[in-house]
Amino acid sequence: MGGSRKMVEFFYDIVSPYSWLAFEVLCRYRNVWNIDLKFKPAYLGGVMHGSGNQPPGIVPNKFLYMTKDLERVSGYFGVPLYPPSNVFEVMFEKGTLNTMRFVTAVTEKEKDGDVLVERVSRELWKRIWSTDQDVTQPASLIEAGLKAGLSANELEEILTLSKSQPIKDKLKSVTQEALDYQCFGFPSTVCHVNGKAELFFGSDRFELMAHCIGEKWVGPHPDKPTSKM
Repeated sequence: MGGSRKMVEFFYDIVSPYSWLAFEVLCRYRNVWNIDLKFKPAYLGGVMHGSGNQPPGIVPNKFLYMTKDLERVSGYFGVPLYPPSNVFEVMFEKGTLNTMRFVTAVTEKEKDGDVLVERVSRELWKRIWSTDQDVTQPASLIEAGLKAGLSANELEEILTLSKSQPIKDKLKSVTQEALDYQCFGFPSTVCHVNGKAELFFGSDRFELMAHCIGEKWVGPHPDKPTSKM
């Protein structure tokens, strides 16, 4: 592949199941496309409020569509999505503000790339969207962190850090970055091409994204491309 690597910023909140789909696809393509992938954990509630958007739960037909659609896309993308028993409570009552502060604190502990934040984010998505477990309590965050490969001591430090003002400010700042790119929901992927920031919303824009950055889309599993006749 020729040309310089294009920076791709991925804004997400683990409350969003479609963000999980996009996250896994981008992880699969990270070494296939000539890109520099940057994870940008942010707060979806702040983006919805700042952009004036409304969550799908406000419109009953949208909510019903989403629950059915998740069954279809789970198989297509190869991501084990099983909606929690009370989707409304998880998404709109409990929220993920403290959870995303925790993920933000994990980014501060990174020493080499995005390995830790990738693993922790994946474990948190699994808890909500695969095994119907809590992601708001400290014990839940520790359990996810341990599965991601962090030590108990590291997790105690990260939990303490997640409650600090600098981490709160950082999450607020990254959320504002998303709004500055004119994001209105997650997942939002920003591709930097020829000095321009190209925004793509959702988990179904990869073919267009590939065209924009001069790459090829061969389906959600680049290691097993699907033939098109």
